[in-house]
This record gives sequence, structure tokens and C-alpha cells, in this order.
Amino acid sequence: MLLEFVAAPVLASAGFALFHHFEEGTRPSRRLAKWAVYFAGVGLTARTVGRPWSLVWTFGPFALGTVFHLSWCARHGIHPLTAEPRARYRALRGWPRQP
Repeated sequence: MLLEFVAAPVLASAGFALFHHFEEGTRPSRRLAKWAVYFAGVGLTARTVGRPWSLVWTFGPFALGTVFHLSWCARHGIHPLTAEPRARYRALRGWPRQP
């Protein structure tokens, strides 16, 4: 269980450091709820169904998120690493225009 409880925060920290600019218009409560569900899932699967499934839960959302992100960006004409053009990205996310 130690691997899961070390890998999960490392992945979360790396994800936040690298991709926080993609979530600039998301409410903080929604961002915190997403991480709370993720960490609760890691703990719950590690305690109940064992290591193989807890590792799937630990690494799976990142793999699925990457596939979804790349396909969504390609479908909407957004660069997947820079979110350019920024105005189009913000409009697609439903966020207000930046001044």
C-alpha cells in the first residue's frame, strides 16, 4: 500500500505543476473535490480489493485523462500542451473572456 500512497501524491503534484494553467477558470471547490475523490479512491481500493486494482485506480485516471485530453484538443483545434488559441479554449470551456 505504500507504493500507492507515494505514487498518488507525486502524480497529483506533477499534474498540478504541469497542467494548472488548463484549470484556471475552474472553481477551487471543484478542483479540490476532484482530488478528494481521487485520493479517497486510492485508499478505498487499496484497503478493499488489493494492490492490482489500487494501482489501476492510481494510474488509470491519468492515462484516461491523457487520452481524453489529446482527442478533445485535436477535435476542437486546440494545441494540447499550450491551449492555443487561448480565446477559443476559454470559450469551449465556458469561461469568461480574459480582459
